[in-house]
Amino acid sequence: MPLSSHPTPIFSVELFPPKTPEGLEKLKQEIARLNELAPDYFSVTYGAGGSTRERTFETVDWLRAQRIETAPHMACVGSTRAEISQILARYREQGVQRLVALRGDLPSGMGGGTGGDFRYANELVTFIRDTCGDQFKIEVAAYPEYHPQSGSPERDLANFKRKVEAGADAAITQYFYNPDAYFAFVERCAGVGIRIPIIPGIMPITNFTQLARFSDACGAEIPRWIRRRLEAFGDDVESLRAFGHEVVLTLCRRLLDGGAPGLHVYTMNQSAPTLRLWQELDLPRTP
Repeated sequence: MPLSSHPTPIFSVELFPPKTPEGLEKLKQEIARLNELAPDYFSVTYGAGGSTRERTFETVDWLRAQRIETAPHMACVGSTRAEISQILARYREQGVQRLVALRGDLPSGMGGGTGGDFRYANELVTFIRDTCGDQFKIEVAAYPEYHPQSGSPERDLANFKRKVEAGADAAITQYFYNPDAYFAFVERCAGVGIRIPIIPGIMPITNFTQLARFSDACGAEIPRWIRRRLEAFGDDVESLRAFGHEVVLTLCRRLLDGGAPGLHVYTMNQSAPTLRLWQELDLPRTP
């Protein structure tokens, strides 16, 4: 049985909004290089509690002005229905066709309260569908190694199913380095009637300290053998990146050979690792 009924694999890349005007200018250069690959879309992240909202809008505005297919992240926690409605109207006017609907992280200082009208991502998906019908394709998050705040794989799967039933079209996973975790997750999803494409999230390995910090924060596992090899390289950045590239290249090949419905690359605003992966995988380019 195929992993997805989606007829054409989806290949996409993710950016985060830079903090300064200089950073945006540098990002534009990276986008120009990535756009030569003709990915299906660029997603743009959104900070905790909307902390990067204006920078997200600025990045999306520039991408849409270049007629680049864009999927802005929408995080709902801490937001009101009126605020989300305004954002949806803005994106409709820009011709945005995809959204990545997320709960999002609470900004520091909010404690356990959300301070808004939404608690969970499925509520955001429902609101978008009620407000906009099928105007947007909605991507949601999935966690092959389960979300660290969910408490258990069973609860995490139930949470994911609620997002799908609310109207999600596809899912993008947290990054991972164990392909078996992905395939097992997809199998479990099929077992509870989830049929949407579940696209693997891919994180190139270029900086071990940064990767370890991200992984500890989000619950993504770095397999012990990979972690030990990365640690052993120390300050030998060139060898670390060469090894990291082979790890991720092998992972991507295993996923695609196993029927994954595409790849979503977390670029960290660096084009070079993604360009190399794309070329060595000989990925198709959008006409």
